[in-house]
Amino acid sequence: MEKSDNFFEKVYEVARLIPHGRVTSYGAIATYLGAARSARMVGWAMNNSGAKNVPAHRVVNRIGLLTGKQHFDGTNLMQQLLESEGIVVIENQIQDFDKIFWNPSGEL
Repeated sequence: MEKSDNFFEKVYEVARLIPHGRVTSYGAIATYLGAARSARMVGWAMNNSGAKNVPAHRVVNRIGLLTGKQHFDGTNLMQQLLESEGIVVIENQIQDFDKIFWNPSGEL
């Protein structure tokens, strides 16, 4: 279990770098960490990030859907947090996803 705990901490470090008003994907974080096929593990890390001061609301799926929203308290907390940063969300879909996407690898 220590290996996944260590991986989760690396995920949290990357997530903390996501700029205000920007989002990234589970897969982009996994790829950045050299574990391209581990997007689901990144999702699990986000689900368990509650008290770790991690902006998990800024991590979405590869097409900009708020697939992790059920892990936030309240039905629309994830969307409300994103909207408070100026991100437009319509029907769980981030608008202008390509423009606000932040790639931790610095490549587009």
